[in-house]
Amino acid sequence: MEQIKGIIIKALSGFYYVSSNDRIYECRARGKFRKTGECPLVGDWVTILPEGEENGIVASILPRKNSFLRPAVANLDAIVILASCSIPVTEPFLIDRMTAIAIRQGVYPVICVNKTDLSAPEPLADIYRIAGFSVVCTSAETGEGIETLRSMIRGKTVAFTGNSGVGKSAILSRLCPARLIETGEVSQKLGRGRHTTRHVELYPLGEETYAADTPGFSSFDLEQMEAIPKEELESLFPDFHPYLGRCRFPDCSHRKEPDCGVLEAVRNGQICLSRHKSYLRLYEAAMQLKPWEQK
Repeated sequence: MEQIKGIIIKALSGFYYVSSNDRIYECRARGKFRKTGECPLVGDWVTILPEGEENGIVASILPRKNSFLRPAVANLDAIVILASCSIPVTEPFLIDRMTAIAIRQGVYPVICVNKTDLSAPEPLADIYRIAGFSVVCTSAETGEGIETLRSMIRGKTVAFTGNSGVGKSAILSRLCPARLIETGEVSQKLGRGRHTTRHVELYPLGEETYAADTPGFSSFDLEQMEAIPKEELESLFPDFHPYLGRCRFPDCSHRKEPDCGVLEAVRNGQICLSRHKSYLRLYEAAMQLKPWEQK
């Protein structure tokens, strides 16, 4: 049988579910991927060799425009980073690290502060508006901001990510009510979700829009995120850009040097203090990288 082209919409327990010509094929990957170290990802365009009406073999992975380790997806146009100011309260560092990783991969980050029905979103939303990011405030409970979010991602392949319990699956259920996703209740004791999303899956939202729901990341998962060399960090903070040519030293690290344009902007409130603190944490982590980790 001839090979056909499709997109991986789900990866689970060694199986890849490939959508092609309005049909879903349950596929295994060819053994050659183990030898080459390649791993098919949700969002990959692939060729498959059908075996009957519902099964097949992933034969090849077509060239990617980007790929991520966490969330484990490929070919994204945007990442919607969900956060919350209530049960749980999202630490800005988690957002800042994910925005840096997204920008490094050429992916557009959207900050979505959810649960506006429980608390005011401004403590987080204002940080990222000042930094120049696209920000939307939503409530999966009331529907506030859902249509605004829909318009922001229209025509894109996007991943939804954020720390557990912030409402990723609930938001996706609002965007795609025909594909109801089990959300579970948030534990009052732990302030975390019940990990209702245990794998990455791509959902068609119409108008050539696809959304990936992903397992949540938390402070315990940060070591699994890809490392960022310190030399690249300043370029991954867009709110630093207007001040990068204003430092005394051309190799300024923007940590404690005199006459640093970035530090001056932080003191003047033009760059949010939490953003600079995140930069310092990422810089310190980057200094610990071994040379092979920076490649």
